[in-house]
Amino acid sequence: MLDDFLVTLVFLVFGISFVVLNIHVISKLLRRDAPFHVKGLTYECGEPAYGSSFIRFDIRFYVVALVFLIFDVEVIFLVPWAVALKDLTAAGLGPLAFLEALAFILVVSVGLAYVWRKGDIEWIPRGLRQAQEAEADRVAGRAD
Repeated sequence: MLDDFLVTLVFLVFGISFVVLNIHVISKLLRRDAPFHVKGLTYECGEPAYGSSFIRFDIRFYVVALVFLIFDVEVIFLVPWAVALKDLTAAGLGPLAFLEALAFILVVSVGLAYVWRKGDIEWIPRGLRQAQEAEADRVAGRAD
């Protein structure tokens, strides 16, 4: 029995080494080895690169992405439940399954309400918006 595994291991080692060796040999034979400075540049959809590639993104992008991801995962969890609801109803577990899904949706909705109330999903934060409105009023001569 051990001989069978040994034969399989030998074939596996030879097969992997054959593929890796051929990839390296063929790539060395076929590719052009002409390095030049353009190869090192960042590719930006055909546009010439400008500025540094190390830029800081605003945290609002991440917050919106995380909220989207949470609700996307919620849908992923609810689709199998919706598919199985017919079978659960036939087994007499329909009301219980419905209550479980309702509790799940309620928990996620409470999280959304918290994030919304906190102002984390507003694109322009409340403090900045109030400052902008006050500045606009001051410029327009409508100071209180």
